[in-house]
Amino acid sequence: MNYMFESGFLGTKAPFFMDFVLIMVVLLPLLVYIAITFAKNKNYKLHSITHQIIFVVAVIVVGYFEYGVRKGGGYDEFIKYSTVSHTYSFVVLIVHILIAMIGFGIWLNTIIKAKRNYKNNKFESSYIKSHKKLGIYSFISIILTSITGIWVYLILFI
Repeated sequence: MNYMFESGFLGTKAPFFMDFVLIMVVLLPLLVYIAITFAKNKNYKLHSITHQIIFVVAVIVVGYFEYGVRKGGGYDEFIKYSTVSHTYSFVVLIVHILIAMIGFGIWLNTIIKAKRNYKNNKFESSYIKSHKKLGIYSFISIILTSITGIWVYLILFI
């Protein structure tokens, strides 16, 4: 897995795995939006399948990222070459982590509740309103996770 730490492909100081993860972070809101449009077009089965696939891929990418960070020496190793203050960088990182964790929790909860209600054929309007509300919260958190992830990347590697 040494390829992970070779120079990235975006022309920054970032290693390959960080560039790869950044591309995934940038694409995530777009992919989720596409999955949402399936529901808007009343293709609920495709909406469900795509959300589940996107969620699983996102979790795998986070695992890949975490592995790379740990093997690469952790946050302290990556912050060494940044021109931004350690305190500011750390606060941005903590904000990113909190948003991402809460957002992934909401997203997972939305998927689990949807699967449970689908199994039980519960499609009353109160469920639909609740699902849409959770979906909006999930999507907003995904957008915020993407923005703060890009922010962290810029702090560390630009």
